[in-house]
Amino acid sequence: MKLKPLAFRMRPAHINEIIGQEHLVGEGKILNRMVQAEQLASMILFGPPGTGKTSMATALAKSLGLRVKMLNAVTDKKKDMEIVVEEAKMMGNIVLILDEVHRLDKAKQDFLLPHLENDLITLIGCTTSNPYHSINPAIRSRCHLFELHALTPDNVKMALVRAINDEEEGYGKQDIIISDEALDHFSTTANGDMRSALNGLELAVSSTPKNQDNQVVIDLETAEECMQKKSFSHDKNGDAHYDVLSAFQKSIRGSDVDAALHYLGRLIEAGDLDSIGRRMVVIAYEDIGLANPQAGPRALAAIQAAERLGFPEARIPLSVSIIELCLSPKSNTAYKALDAALADIRSGKAGEIPQHLKDSHYQGASNLGRGVNYKYPHDYEGGWISQQYLPDSIKNKHYYNPKNSGKFEQAIKQVYEKINKDKANHV
Repeated sequence: MKLKPLAFRMRPAHINEIIGQEHLVGEGKILNRMVQAEQLASMILFGPPGTGKTSMATALAKSLGLRVKMLNAVTDKKKDMEIVVEEAKMMGNIVLILDEVHRLDKAKQDFLLPHLENDLITLIGCTTSNPYHSINPAIRSRCHLFELHALTPDNVKMALVRAINDEEEGYGKQDIIISDEALDHFSTTANGDMRSALNGLELAVSSTPKNQDNQVVIDLETAEECMQKKSFSHDKNGDAHYDVLSAFQKSIRGSDVDAALHYLGRLIEAGDLDSIGRRMVVIAYEDIGLANPQAGPRALAAIQAAERLGFPEARIPLSVSIIELCLSPKSNTAYKALDAALADIRSGKAGEIPQHLKDSHYQGASNLGRGVNYKYPHDYEGGWISQQYLPDSIKNKHYYNPKNSGKFEQAIKQVYEKINKDKANHV
């Protein structure tokens, strides 16, 4: 008899066996608390492919010893749901795990709703779509929404090792020899999709002849063939990783679109969305800054879109943002100004806060001179009036050195210079 796929066989039987998703199943977290209280509520699990939505649903039901039926909102008909409901009427509550729940049509939805209301059916819907966009409000309002995150390479590697060692459902009864490079390749190129990694491992084991010692030896080349993805000289903890990130940032700083896209491509091939996102945000504020202040929020929006989409689609918003970052005017004046202020503070050049700036929101403050003679800028034309803000010891200090780097910084440079000129005239 043909075995079920490895990914199916390795599904957890209890929430304690779930890999990743600690924000949901960790000690004291919501799904763990549901199991501890033996009160499973209807819910929708959503997140990228291969993150374990269906596995989590089955593990939740099995953890509580509940009866489970699995249907697909696309392929299964209303009649199939009617059978589940009839069984629930005879036997009591049933957990209905419904894949592709966002594809639930109106007839099926209208049929299910009253049974969710009277708790005859506990629905666990699974979908890769954003439920706020894709799930009918009538269903959504009756379910808790829980988002699953893409698994890390370490999460995926843990699942692979578990499958290799598991004697009941995995390959623990076989002599599997897998190189560290092959294991890393399966873990990294799966891009957080555990199912993809397990499928790759299964193909590698089934397609590799045993050697004379009756061993199945899986090397990097085999892993590449089974994942249909070449390995890449990019160790996330090694020099190559930081060299690529350095070249990536310097190419954007230097406004070289082609080089930046090349290094972005390397990082994408390595499946390193986390490093891409962190570096883009740093670049937007460190290298572009006040020359194009909207580059930061737009870069962050692109990263969030990429995280929601997952690869390969994630490359689309990333490419848009990278080109904008490259071709934006550049300015590092903001953080350089702050660094100069920090240098003074750390070298002891802080000084006493002027009396008129000190807190005066308490009885007796004026007797101490706190807040006395403070000039409220909004009471003056243009919302500005000359008065001392820095301590006496550094009252003439200037930290910010603006550039003509873009329309925004050119505009604030004019304001800055005018204020400094007016301050000098009032001395």
